[in-house]
Amino acid sequence: MEDRSRELPPYTQKCLCKELELLNEVEDKISQIEVQIKAVMIETAEIKLLRTIPGIGLILAVVISTEISDINRFSGPEKLASYSGTVPRLIASGGKVFYGPIRPDVNRYLKWAFIEAANTVVIFHKKWSNRDVAKLYGRLRAKKGHSKSVVAVARHLAEATYWVLKKREPYKEKDVRNPVSSKRK
Repeated sequence: MEDRSRELPPYTQKCLCKELELLNEVEDKISQIEVQIKAVMIETAEIKLLRTIPGIGLILAVVISTEISDINRFSGPEKLASYSGTVPRLIASGGKVFYGPIRPDVNRYLKWAFIEAANTVVIFHKKWSNRDVAKLYGRLRAKKGHSKSVVAVARHLAEATYWVLKKREPYKEKDVRNPVSSKRK
């Protein structure tokens, strides 16, 4: 990058250098805070299970675990998805169905956590091309666009969270090696 920065005008080089210094300082502060979080946090069984879900790291797992508390208070995965704000509004009238924006009156911390996890999936969707969530994002992005696809991935992650915590088993990808065939032999 230094080679390319020499091609810039002197004032722009100076600004770039200052921006990179600031970025390094912020990264150092983030690292220090992460060390402090790890020092005071106890990694529970739930947090370990949540970290098996794509896009969910230590901090998001702590937020999700704390906000959900007891998974048994939700009757199903769709209830957790709705509580976490990853379900669009449904407006139906005269036989027509319209999906509006996601609701604002939800648990904002869960909504943030699942959207952040979905954004991680988006960032790595090419690298994770064999994972269900990356395929979901790619398929929906072609039809609905980026924003709606991120929310759909967030909903998938919220519903997966329900099953991971309910069954107390790590996240599993769907088995695509043995697809069900509708053809008769």
